[in-house]
Amino acid sequence: MARDESLGRISRRQMLGSTALIGGVVEVKEFVEKLPGRVNKILDTIGNNEFKVDVNAIDEKIVLEGLQKVANRISLGLVLAALIVGASMLMRVETSFKILGYPAFAMIFFLVAAIAGGALVVTIVMTDVKARKKSDE
Repeated sequence: MARDESLGRISRRQMLGSTALIGGVVEVKEFVEKLPGRVNKILDTIGNNEFKVDVNAIDEKIVLEGLQKVANRISLGLVLAALIVGASMLMRVETSFKILGYPAFAMIFFLVAAIAGGALVVTIVMTDVKARKKSDE
């Protein structure tokens, strides 16, 4: 009797192990059965030029806006630098029209460059703070 019970246990264990194996075999069989149809669909899609791949890389609009900001700031900085250099060169020109003992045109150009430079700094600081707040949200 004891021998019959252990044979029963052993056969049950083997059947449970083979059930998992059978389940895996059935899945592979179903996959292989559907494989030609899937390959046909893929080849038809490629043949009809309907195959599409979506790639989410970077947001080009944001990158271009950033590059445009940088280019505008560099251009404005160059213009302001040219105004300052021009004003400093005009300081040596003798004229009868003077402000605070300096040539008037040189002082006017220098003040315009200084005011524009200050406005540029304020604009950069304010827009960068807004951009940081937006990216944090």
